[in-house]
Amino acid sequence: MTILDEVLAANDRYAAEFGDRSELALPPARGFAILTCMDARLDPAKYAGLAEGDAHVIRNAGGRASDDAIRSLVNSYKLLGTAEWFVIHHTDCGMELFTDDVMRGLLDASLDTAELTEQGFVDHGTGSGTAEARYIDWLTIADRAGAVVDDVRRIRSHPLVPSRIPIHGFVYDVATGRLVEVPEASEVGAAS
Repeated sequence: MTILDEVLAANDRYAAEFGDRSELALPPARGFAILTCMDARLDPAKYAGLAEGDAHVIRNAGGRASDDAIRSLVNSYKLLGTAEWFVIHHTDCGMELFTDDVMRGLLDASLDTAELTEQGFVDHGTGSGTAEARYIDWLTIADRAGAVVDDVRRIRSHPLVPSRIPIHGFVYDVATGRLVEVPEASEVGAAS
């Protein structure tokens, strides 16, 4: 069975018991949004006690406040009424394992998957790469708590974000399942 077959079989089981989920309202029932990492070890529904329809969850590599993440947050409040936001990074994040220059060099070398070694990422690709990676800010993380503060600050200072929305900053600990507040981030994100 292929991954595609597995996904479609799982969807068949889900759809068979879909029930009244079709009646969920478009705005999130609990009125908040989470910006977090795409890491497969993070399950925002579990760590934040969410049911389907409760909150918006915006995910990207590192849970960073990219232009697109901010676009999603602005849509979330402006059109769907969220009134509180969380920025949640995590321990042992892959975005802490390389720099923008490393990623650019790897993609310059080839488009094949790189290998993580004790010396860092190494490219073993056989194909050609591309210089296009030079034009992307990869939003890597050198200081985890500092990145949470930076992201909350970037969102808070964005001209499309109202000052009345509180923005909380946390780090999810992948070893314990706990959310650990980054006090400076939450101070920066306090509503006024």
